[in-house]
Amino acid sequence: MPPSSRGPSSPSRPPLVTVTADTAVVADFGPRFPYRPPGPYRRLFAVPGARAFTFGNVLARLPMGMFSVSAVVMIAGARGSYALAGAVTATGLAATAVLAPWVARLVDRYGQARVAVPATFVAALGSLALVLCVRGSLPDWTLFAAYAATATTPNTGGMSRARWAHLLRDDAAARHTANSFEQAADELCYMVGPVLAAFLCGTFFPEAGTLTGVVLLLSGVLLFAAQRSTEPPARPRGTAPSPLRAPGMPPLVAACLATGAVFGATEVVTIAFADAHGHRWVAGVALGLQAAGSCAAGLVYGTLRPAGSAERRHPWCLAAMAVLLTLPLLAAAGTGSLALVALALLVAGTATAPTMVTCMTLVQRRTPESRLNEGMTLAVTGLLGGIACGSAAGGWTVEHLSPAAGYAVPVAAATTALLTALTTRRPQGS
Repeated sequence: MPPSSRGPSSPSRPPLVTVTADTAVVADFGPRFPYRPPGPYRRLFAVPGARAFTFGNVLARLPMGMFSVSAVVMIAGARGSYALAGAVTATGLAATAVLAPWVARLVDRYGQARVAVPATFVAALGSLALVLCVRGSLPDWTLFAAYAATATTPNTGGMSRARWAHLLRDDAAARHTANSFEQAADELCYMVGPVLAAFLCGTFFPEAGTLTGVVLLLSGVLLFAAQRSTEPPARPRGTAPSPLRAPGMPPLVAACLATGAVFGATEVVTIAFADAHGHRWVAGVALGLQAAGSCAAGLVYGTLRPAGSAERRHPWCLAAMAVLLTLPLLAAAGTGSLALVALALLVAGTATAPTMVTCMTLVQRRTPESRLNEGMTLAVTGLLGGIACGSAAGGWTVEHLSPAAGYAVPVAAATTALLTALTTRRPQGS
């Protein structure tokens, strides 16, 4: 085979020339097919230590989609009150919004391993205390106190993104791929986690989901923290200002708040819509399809090299989200078909990952390097606050108007995020 057929960058070996009797033999042991360079994900995980810390981090992240569902099933089953179960999980969400940035600040100051491991043990004790309080029929206030203790759970996704930012600080294209993979991993965990929790609680006993989540969280964080070679250096004497004071960060957190409202409203409205049609279990399938669409879009987005700066792409991503979210609204109001709504959510979900990847890219660029974990956790805190607000708004709309009309709330939230990004857009690209 001529050398030109192997590709310009293919490895080549000189042909073997020998003579047998009166015959000259030339043997070419080069590759038989055109050489193809490795894809972006293969190059990403060729980084030393990347596979080990990623496995541990995904293992630790999986319970994030399990704990709230497990707590609701466990508390509602034992106390007979979904209102109490919802209030307990809402308290944990509020406590996380308050404590998570402080835990992230300690991670930046003292290092991931030194802070994440003890913080995870405190959170695990809180989950175990919740199980004991439910099993022991202790007063309701003990449930709130126990679940609030789980707020010390470190932002494992943020720590993983911080490692990628440290390892790939000189390779913007690889960082884009890494951020896309991390978003896809988030979607996968929030897609599989609730299903796993519901299966464990329903098949074995109500506490099985929480206990399994504790084991996965502890194992994952310990494995992740053990990978010290990829850990970003601690900066104990950092003089950088708070990420909230960094140029462009406050409006970005505000956009995260509105984006979180999209997620919270969509979940509540979808459950109500399915329940109104007598098939509440379909809500889990529909929401799973939405997460699957986002996961697939995130993996594909990581293989692309988007043109323009993240500053310019962010409003376009939000605009795509707002437009695609009209599909579930039209399907619900126009046909009332659960199948069409589920299909519309699958399509609408494809805008989620690109939006969040671009958002996290902006957070990394606008946050001082010495406080990167804190900056990303502030963005997550904005999302959590938005989820709570969106859930409340979606629930009110469903109750006072109709489940189909409830799908207008995610559209309004995405539009609000878009307007926030446009009106506070920085003049220079990021």
